Amino acid sequence: MSDVTPDRTHAEPAAQDVETQGGDRAQYGMCAALAGLGIVLLVNSAQLAPVASSNDSLGPRVIPTVVGILLLVVSVLYAVDIRRGGVGAADEGEDVDLGAKADWKTVGLLVVIFALSAALMEPLGWVIAGTLLFAGCAYALGNRHIVRGVLVGLAISLGTFYAFAIGLGVNLPAGILQGIL
Repeated sequence: MSDVTPDRTHAEPAAQDVETQGGDRAQYGMCAALAGLGIVLLVNSAQLAPVASSNDSLGPRVIPTVVGILLLVVSVLYAVDIRRGGVGAADEGEDVDLGAKADWKTVGLLVVIFALSAALMEPLGWVIAGTLLFAGCAYALGNRHIVRGVLVGLAISLGTFYAFAIGLGVNLPAGILQGIL
Protein backbone atom coordinates (compact mmCIF):
# COMPACT_ATOMS: atom_id res chain seq x y z
CA MET A 1 0.00 0.00 0.00
CA SER A 2 1.51 3.32 -0.93
CA ASP A 3 0.83 6.80 0.27
CA VAL A 4 -0.78 8.84 -2.50
CA THR A 5 -0.52 12.13 -0.65
CA PRO A 6 1.39 14.61 -2.80
CA ASP A 7 4.64 15.94 -1.35
CA ARG A 8 3.98 19.64 -0.78
CA THR A 9 7.08 20.44 1.21
CA HIS A 10 8.99 21.65 -1.87
CA ALA A 11 6.04 23.09 -3.83
CA GLU A 12 5.68 26.75 -4.58
CA PRO A 13 3.65 28.63 -1.94
CA ALA A 14 1.18 29.73 -4.59
CA ALA A 15 0.56 26.10 -5.55
CA GLN A 16 -0.38 25.06 -2.04
CA ASP A 17 -3.96 25.17 -0.83
CA VAL A 18 -4.94 27.95 1.50
CA GLU A 19 -5.85 25.25 4.02
CA THR A 20 -2.40 23.64 4.04
CA GLN A 21 -0.44 26.87 3.75
CA GLY A 22 0.43 27.54 7.35
CA GLY A 23 -1.85 24.76 8.54
CA ASP A 24 -5.47 24.17 9.27
CA ARG A 25 -6.94 25.79 12.38
CA ALA A 26 -8.78 22.59 13.33
CA GLN A 27 -5.50 20.68 13.31
CA TYR A 28 -3.90 23.35 15.48
CA GLY A 29 -6.90 22.97 17.79
CA MET A 30 -6.10 19.28 18.09
CA CYS A 31 -2.49 20.21 18.94
CA ALA A 32 -3.77 22.55 21.65
CA ALA A 33 -6.08 19.84 23.02
CA LEU A 34 -3.20 17.34 23.17
CA ALA A 35 -0.95 19.89 24.88
CA GLY A 36 -3.72 20.82 27.32
CA LEU A 37 -4.30 17.19 28.21
CA GLY A 38 -0.55 16.73 28.71
CA ILE A 39 -0.42 19.75 31.02
CA VAL A 40 -3.41 18.49 33.03
CA LEU A 41 -1.72 15.11 33.43
CA LEU A 42 1.56 16.69 34.55
CA VAL A 43 -0.14 19.01 37.04
CA ASN A 44 -2.29 16.22 38.49
CA SER A 45 0.57 13.75 38.70
CA ALA A 46 2.67 16.35 40.55
CA GLN A 47 -0.12 16.60 43.15
CA LEU A 48 -0.21 12.85 43.84
CA ALA A 49 1.00 11.90 47.28
CA PRO A 50 4.17 9.83 47.27
CA VAL A 51 3.54 6.21 48.15
CA ALA A 52 6.35 4.11 49.58
CA SER A 53 5.84 0.44 48.98
CA SER A 54 8.20 -2.46 48.64
CA ASN A 55 6.02 -3.89 45.86
CA ASP A 56 5.86 -0.73 43.76
CA SER A 57 9.25 0.91 43.37
CA LEU A 58 8.02 3.46 40.82
CA GLY A 59 4.98 4.86 42.59
CA PRO A 60 1.82 6.38 41.12
CA ARG A 61 3.46 9.46 39.58
CA VAL A 62 5.60 7.83 36.90
CA ILE A 63 3.07 6.71 34.29
CA PRO A 64 0.97 9.92 34.25
CA THR A 65 4.16 11.98 34.06
CA VAL A 66 5.54 9.96 31.14
CA VAL A 67 2.20 10.09 29.31
CA GLY A 68 1.92 13.87 29.93
CA ILE A 69 5.43 14.48 28.57
CA LEU A 70 4.72 12.29 25.54
CA LEU A 71 1.50 14.19 24.85
CA LEU A 72 3.39 17.49 24.93
CA VAL A 73 6.08 16.14 22.59
CA VAL A 74 3.48 14.76 20.16
CA SER A 75 1.55 18.04 20.16
CA VAL A 76 4.71 20.01 19.32
CA LEU A 77 5.75 17.57 16.59
CA TYR A 78 2.22 17.61 15.17
CA ALA A 79 2.20 21.41 15.11
CA VAL A 80 5.55 21.47 13.30
CA ASP A 81 4.23 18.96 10.76
CA ILE A 82 1.11 21.05 10.18
CA ARG A 83 3.18 24.20 9.76
CA ARG A 84 5.32 22.46 7.14
CA GLY A 85 2.19 21.56 5.17
CA GLY A 86 1.74 17.97 6.21
CA VAL A 87 -1.73 16.63 5.53
CA GLY A 88 -3.17 13.20 6.17
CA ALA A 89 -4.07 10.90 3.32
CA ALA A 90 -7.74 10.72 2.45
CA ASP A 91 -9.55 7.62 3.68
CA GLU A 92 -10.06 5.78 0.41
CA GLY A 93 -10.42 2.30 1.82
CA GLU A 94 -13.52 2.89 3.90
CA ASP A 95 -16.93 2.13 2.49
CA VAL A 96 -18.66 4.95 4.33
CA ASP A 97 -20.93 7.27 2.41
CA LEU A 98 -20.02 10.67 3.84
CA GLY A 99 -23.13 12.20 2.31
CA ALA A 100 -25.51 9.83 4.11
CA LYS A 101 -27.70 11.06 6.92
CA ALA A 102 -27.06 9.98 10.50
CA ASP A 103 -29.07 7.03 11.75
CA TRP A 104 -30.68 8.75 14.73
CA LYS A 105 -32.82 5.72 15.55
CA THR A 106 -29.69 3.64 16.23
CA VAL A 107 -28.03 6.49 18.15
CA GLY A 108 -31.17 6.99 20.27
CA LEU A 109 -31.45 3.28 20.96
CA LEU A 110 -27.79 3.15 22.06
CA VAL A 111 -28.31 6.14 24.38
CA VAL A 112 -31.35 4.45 25.95
CA ILE A 113 -29.42 1.18 26.39
CA PHE A 114 -26.48 2.97 28.07
CA ALA A 115 -28.81 4.94 30.36
CA LEU A 116 -30.80 1.83 31.25
CA SER A 117 -27.61 -0.09 31.98
CA ALA A 118 -26.33 2.70 34.23
CA ALA A 119 -29.65 2.87 36.08
CA LEU A 120 -29.79 -0.90 36.60
CA MET A 121 -26.14 -1.28 37.65
CA GLU A 122 -26.71 -1.02 41.42
CA PRO A 123 -30.00 -2.89 41.81
CA LEU A 124 -29.26 -5.75 39.38
CA GLY A 125 -25.46 -5.78 39.50
CA TRP A 126 -22.77 -5.62 36.85
CA VAL A 127 -23.30 -9.11 35.43
CA ILE A 128 -26.98 -8.60 34.57
CA ALA A 129 -26.65 -4.92 33.60
CA GLY A 130 -23.52 -5.70 31.58
CA THR A 131 -25.26 -8.56 29.79
CA LEU A 132 -28.14 -6.24 28.89
CA LEU A 133 -25.65 -3.56 27.81
CA PHE A 134 -23.65 -5.81 25.49
CA ALA A 135 -26.65 -7.68 24.07
CA GLY A 136 -28.64 -4.46 23.66
CA CYS A 137 -25.81 -2.67 21.86
CA ALA A 138 -25.29 -5.66 19.57
CA TYR A 139 -29.02 -5.63 18.75
CA ALA A 140 -29.04 -1.87 18.16
CA LEU A 141 -26.08 -2.20 15.80
CA GLY A 142 -27.76 -4.88 13.69
CA ASN A 143 -27.27 -8.27 15.36
CA ARG A 144 -30.55 -10.18 15.16
CA HIS A 145 -29.32 -13.33 16.95
CA ILE A 146 -30.76 -12.39 20.33
CA VAL A 147 -29.89 -15.59 22.22
CA ARG A 148 -26.30 -15.53 20.94
CA GLY A 149 -26.04 -11.81 21.82
CA VAL A 150 -27.23 -12.47 25.37
CA LEU A 151 -24.83 -15.42 25.78
CA VAL A 152 -21.87 -13.44 24.48
CA GLY A 153 -22.88 -10.50 26.69
CA LEU A 154 -23.12 -12.83 29.69
CA ALA A 155 -19.68 -14.29 28.96
CA ILE A 156 -18.13 -10.82 28.59
CA SER A 157 -19.77 -9.43 31.72
CA LEU A 158 -18.86 -12.48 33.82
CA GLY A 159 -15.32 -12.37 32.48
CA THR A 160 -14.91 -8.69 33.28
CA PHE A 161 -16.57 -9.16 36.69
CA TYR A 162 -14.03 -11.79 37.72
CA ALA A 163 -11.12 -10.01 36.00
CA PHE A 164 -11.82 -6.92 38.08
CA ALA A 165 -12.50 -8.87 41.28
CA ILE A 166 -9.62 -11.34 41.11
CA GLY A 167 -7.12 -9.61 38.86
CA LEU A 168 -7.46 -6.02 40.05
CA GLY A 169 -9.08 -6.37 43.45
CA VAL A 170 -11.93 -4.04 42.43
CA ASN A 171 -15.37 -5.22 43.41
CA LEU A 172 -18.06 -4.45 40.84
CA PRO A 173 -21.64 -4.40 42.13
CA ALA A 174 -23.09 -7.91 42.33
CA GLY A 175 -26.68 -6.69 42.83
CA ILE A 176 -29.26 -9.44 43.18
CA LEU A 177 -26.55 -12.05 42.54
CA GLN A 178 -24.76 -11.14 45.79
CA GLY A 179 -23.63 -14.37 47.44
CA ILE A 180 -23.94 -16.36 44.20
CA LEU A 181 -20.95 -14.82 42.39
